[in-house]
Amino acid sequence: MFGDLMGMMGKIKETQAKVEATKKRLDTVLIDEKSSDGLLEVTLTANRSIKSIQINDTLLEDKEMLEDYLVTVLNKAIEKATNVNEAELAAVAKEGMPDIPGMDLFK
Repeated sequence: MFGDLMGMMGKIKETQAKVEATKKRLDTVLIDEKSSDGLLEVTLTANRSIKSIQINDTLLEDKEMLEDYLVTVLNKAIEKATNVNEAELAAVAKEGMPDIPGMDLFK
């Protein structure tokens, strides 16, 4: 019994290390998003850190329009980054979960 428990604890620690490594790797995964007309482009990491924003000069003439573009494009980029982040971390976590009878019911 204790051997099984120690084995599960070891597997959980191993999974935690893999999750941390995956989080670091996601800092290098870039997500690009741009407005439909290409006037604004943003790049985020899969951990949702903004890396760059490119703004066409025409948007600089209208503050309100620029703000609308930023909100729209950033929200789309954040959604994409979140989806990548969650999928990657879930895959690592699922791979490292010990086989506990009945846990497959919670998928």
